[in-house]
Amino acid sequence: MSRQKRKTHMNTLIVVINLITMVLQWLIWALVIWAILSWLIAFNVVNVHNGFVRGLVTGLDRFFNPMLRPIRRILPDMGGIDLAPMVLILLIMLVQRGLPALLIDAGVL
Repeated sequence: MSRQKRKTHMNTLIVVINLITMVLQWLIWALVIWAILSWLIAFNVVNVHNGFVRGLVTGLDRFFNPMLRPIRRILPDMGGIDLAPMVLILLIMLVQRGLPALLIDAGVL
């Protein structure tokens, strides 16, 4: 492979990795927003009878529950405390930081 093609290939791969990292960061922020919103609903600060709030909560529940279900099966029952979102955030951060390191170690970058 010529030097120019290798450089173009590397630039494309870096852009893809940056895009994946950015999407994972958005996912973390959405999880934090979802957790805070669930606390506000639990403490009756936010009314779920509001159509926007109900739609937002339903959408976030449908998006995150399939990701959280396997984690909840593994974690012990802590009563009213749900640690699954925090575990998911930690896993996302591990992927976010580990993916570039793995590619560098593999010699791809």
